Parts: sequence; C-alpha cells; structure tokens
Amino acid sequence: MRAERVRRAALLLALLAPAAQAQPARDTLTIGISQAPSTFHPNIEAMLAKTYVLGFARVPLTAYGPDWRPLCLGCETFPTIENGGVVLETTPDGKPGMRVTWRLREDLRWGDGRPVTADDLRFAWEAGRAFETGFGAAEFYRRAYEFQSSDPRTVTLRFDRVSFDAGSAGNFEPLPAHVERARWEADRRNYRTRTAYDTETATPALWNGPYRITAVQPGAGVTLERNAAWAGPAPAFRRINIRVVENSAALEAQLLAGQVDMISGEMGLALEQAIALERRTRNRFQFNYRPGLVWEHLDLRLDNPILSDVRVRQALMLAIDRPRIVHSLFDGRQPVAATSIHPDDPMVDRSLAPWPFDLPRAQALLEEAGWRPGPDGIRRNAAGERLTFDLMTTSGARTREQVQQVIQGMWRAAGVEARIVNQPPRVLFSESLSQRRFQGAAMFAWISAPESVPRTTLHSEEIPTAATNWSGQNYPGYSNPEMDALLEALPQELDAERRRPMWARLQAITHRDLPALPLWHRADAHIWPTWLDGVRPTGNQYPSSLWVTEWRVR
Repeated sequence: MRAERVRRAALLLALLAPAAQAQPARDTLTIGISQAPSTFHPNIEAMLAKTYVLGFARVPLTAYGPDWRPLCLGCETFPTIENGGVVLETTPDGKPGMRVTWRLREDLRWGDGRPVTADDLRFAWEAGRAFETGFGAAEFYRRAYEFQSSDPRTVTLRFDRVSFDAGSAGNFEPLPAHVERARWEADRRNYRTRTAYDTETATPALWNGPYRITAVQPGAGVTLERNAAWAGPAPAFRRINIRVVENSAALEAQLLAGQVDMISGEMGLALEQAIALERRTRNRFQFNYRPGLVWEHLDLRLDNPILSDVRVRQALMLAIDRPRIVHSLFDGRQPVAATSIHPDDPMVDRSLAPWPFDLPRAQALLEEAGWRPGPDGIRRNAAGERLTFDLMTTSGARTREQVQQVIQGMWRAAGVEARIVNQPPRVLFSESLSQRRFQGAAMFAWISAPESVPRTTLHSEEIPTAATNWSGQNYPGYSNPEMDALLEALPQELDAERRRPMWARLQAITHRDLPALPLWHRADAHIWPTWLDGVRPTGNQYPSSLWVTEWRVR
C-alpha cells in the first residue's frame, strides 16, 4: 500500500508540473498613484509624485533611510565632522563656513553607460546658482559659493555658513552634463521648460538608477524598464508601470479589478478609504499603515486684505473642529497638528498645544477685526464688503474634497463664506501655487525630513515672484524679520540642545501668526499584493521606491 501511495503521489506531481511551468513569471509591476508629476527634472519643483517616480530611476547622493538615519546612496561614506568629510573653516570674507566632501560611488553610471562624475555635480551646482534657472532649492546653491574637485569622483562644496545638516546633500543631485549643459547654456531663463527631462524624458542618459523611464503618457502614466547600465543589485521586475488615477474611487476600482497591483502609500488612497477597503477585502492584499512626514494644511494668501489680519486667520483656525474631522473621517488615526513640525520629530515642542475648536472665540475675534454679521449670515466690514474668499484643493481627491466641504460649513457657522474652486493637481501646483495665482486658501500637503528647517516655506526671500523666475515655496507671502533671523541661525547651530529653544521659538511664531492653518499629520496606507515582499515605507520624504532593488516576488 505504501508503494502505491508513493506511485500516486509521483504521478500527481508529474501532472501538476506542466501547469506550474506554464504560469507566467511576474516580471511587470503596476503601481497606482493619485497625481501626475508636473516635471521630471529632479531639481525643479518639490512634488511628492515626482519624488516617488524618480526614486526608481535616480540615485541621490544622500537620503534618510527607513530608520530615519542619514546614509549615502550615490556616495561611499556619509560626510561628518568626525570622519573628516565636513570641515569647519573661515570664508574668504572672514565669516564662519564649512567644507563638505562627497566621494561618488565608482559603479554609478547614466543609462548610456557613461560614469556619473564630478562634472555632473558641477553642472548641477552651476545651474542651481544661476539666477535665471530658478531652481526650487536655490537657497542651497546660493550658500555653496565654491565648487572643488580633485578627481572625477570627488566633489567638495564650500559653504558661506555653518549648517548642522551639511553632510546631507538635500536637493544637490547630479545632472547629466553631456545631455543638459548645452540646453541650459543656450537659454538659461527658459531652461525650466526645455530640459530634456520633460521634452525627451525617455533619453537613457538622464537616469542612473536601477530603472530608467522609457515612456510617458502625460497626465496618465509612466513606464520604467530595467537600466542596463545599472551595476547595483538587480531589481526583480523587468518593467514597472506607474498609472496615474487622479480620482481615488477609480484608483480603488482598478486595484480591485487587477489593473494595478499595488497603491503607493505616499501617493495612494486616503487613510479612511484604505481602512474601509481592508475591512471589505480581508486577506486579499497586504495593508501597512505608517505615519509619515506629510503635513496637511491650508496656505493663506497673506496679501489678500481679508487674510492679512492675524485676527481673521486665528478665527479661521478656531472655527475648524479638527478633532471631530479626524474622528469622523480618519478613524482617529491622524494626529491634529499644532504646527508643521511632526510629533515624532526630536525638536517638536510638546508644550505647544494645537489650536482648539472654539466657535464663540472665533466669532469674537472676527467682531474685533471689524466683521459684523450680515442679513444672510455672512459677515461684512464697515465698507459693506463680504467676508469671502476662494478655498482651493486638488480636484478628484475625494478625501480632500470632503474635508474642504466640512471646513466650508464650519467657517459659514462663523460667518465666513468660502467659495470652492478646485483644480487638477498639475494646474494647482505648477501655476496657482508656484506663481501665486490663488487668492484665498489652498489645501495641500508638504513633506519634509526629520529636523528640516522650513526656510523655503517661511523665509521672506523664498516668496516666489516673476523677478526670481518663481523660485521659492513661500506661497502665502509670509514675511517676519524674527522668523527670517531664526531660519538663518538655526542651521548654523551644531549643538542639538542649543537648537532646541530656537526650534521652540520658531514653532511659537508660526502657531501665533498662522501663515498656514495646520490640519493634521497624515498617516499613509500602503497596499501591496500578497505575493510582494521587501517594500519598506520610510515615513519621511525619501520614498520607498529608492529601495526598489529589495522588492521581491514570493
């Protein structure tokens, strides 16, 4: 009998073997995201969708890993004072400065096989420092006053001030000089719109990561394929398709229909939508919830006469019942924000409580500011002008639109009329915000790094204007001399404990002045197929796609 059972088992295995061999290998991964990048240039505009897509195709010099510790990706050793990569010195005009040196990885190559060299970083530095280019991270390049290179793999920048995070390269990323330099030199002012990253995105030489972009369907998707010049660990998938589905309900439907395999937490479903989906689908997908450094807020146009009055801004803050919104829409999983500083940041001031919901106090502040109730419930000033302005967000984002409508109703209870005017993400970010065309309030999210000094969003020099070719991200137009001084002094303090009271003061000022109304710090819901392993959400501004070579099929 035992021999018969063995024979039957062998026969069964033989019958099953052809079927198993006939199953196609999983060599393609399709990822759904909710926004399309407005540009693919790594140094122009900070946008979450672009950062995620470029994580597959580019290797930054440095990053914060999933453990929130700084590390080298495109370099050999993270530079610090202790290992000699960072050296304090005196600038030529006698001020404190520093010198930072990175040593490029020997195996790092562009998609056409050419090594990534110091010349690529020199070009990035030159273009970043040029007034006409208008890079979003222009502040970094302005401070790096001298570029040095002793060989093709060694790069040194001399900075005109001391900065505690000098070893982190930030937005200082190599650009393929043999592709981009001629374009830049031919027309510096219009380089932003003529870069090969947007006009010839599939050019192999633009990419130095495990994948390269081979096709772009504007507003619809991106195709990435393995980079033949990549010398690091081989990625598991031959092709990755990024599918842009700006409507979150449609994105969920495509996941359920198998049209997308996974949804990126950084750019995926809203938290409450993911929670409901997990309850319905049980074990069909893997779900991972990770609090991230995404700060949901409302930028306010401060040169709007209505919003220029801090009493009005404070009243708007007091009139929003954020705990109720978080409980109702997000299952209580998202912490209400006191300021832009994440509650897990080592420099958060825990003594600073979020603004409470207090409708009577909000109404009293509006009365004090000269706004009296009108016959229709909307307040008016002495000149008879209504207390009304636009309230914008990204169209098609169901959760934001729900929150927007709730806030609209809460403000109306205080006598404030908010007109909903929504736009597609690519229009809102590339035009209305970056060129300061919005007139009232705009709801969107920022991402940052641990202990990230918010200079680009709060310093008066970072207000985008036509004269600066719209560089900077201080969209409200906030200007405060004390804040400017703090933002300049903070990075220069190398002692963490001495930085702490400075951070506390920064948070106190923004808490009082409210150039933006803080809502909450968003938790991300990552949804993966059951057959995928190795994805590590970071919780910071460096996306999981930077570690795509760790992703594996079970």
